[in-house]
Amino acid sequence: MRESVFVDHTPETAPPASRRVMAGVADRMGYLPAPVARLAGSPQLLDGFLGISARFEATTLDPLAREVVVLAVATRNGCEVCVALHTAKLTALGADPDLIAALRERRPLADGRLEAVRVFTLAVLATAGAVADDVLDAFLAAGHTARNALEVVLGIGAYTTSTLANRLTGAPLDERLAPFAWHGHAG
Repeated sequence: MRESVFVDHTPETAPPASRRVMAGVADRMGYLPAPVARLAGSPQLLDGFLGISARFEATTLDPLAREVVVLAVATRNGCEVCVALHTAKLTALGADPDLIAALRERRPLADGRLEAVRVFTLAVLATAGAVADDVLDAFLAAGHTARNALEVVLGIGAYTTSTLANRLTGAPLDERLAPFAWHGHAG
């Protein structure tokens, strides 16, 4: 049913405002990811997500910390496509396989600095931003800053958008991400 509602657009079938963005993604990644093909049905959503995620990538959080935010959101929201894509990204970054497994399994991380990011991200989500002082204090004590706390909120916004849109559209997993497949559930 979803495939008949949310189609896999091509640059020829997408709304004109999505075409430039789709071409840019395809050039950068070497292929057009299925989620992009589905999100292209709304040029505003596609451009908005790519814009906010690019801003998140430019934050002062290091690459591993950013991926902890993304995977905390993606596993919580049950986005199989996001988990697979960001598992591939962590693998390309040379992340420790134990770190990747813990994130995918929603287990505490051995690295205290990254665990503070994971716990803080989940607390922000669970409390709609009204985290307890001790949670914020623990995040800061792990070496993060007030700016980093706000950057986590930016990442949550970006990847809440992505996870909800991918689940709504039923975005399929691209074949090249099959080795990183994850079959979790929201919760």
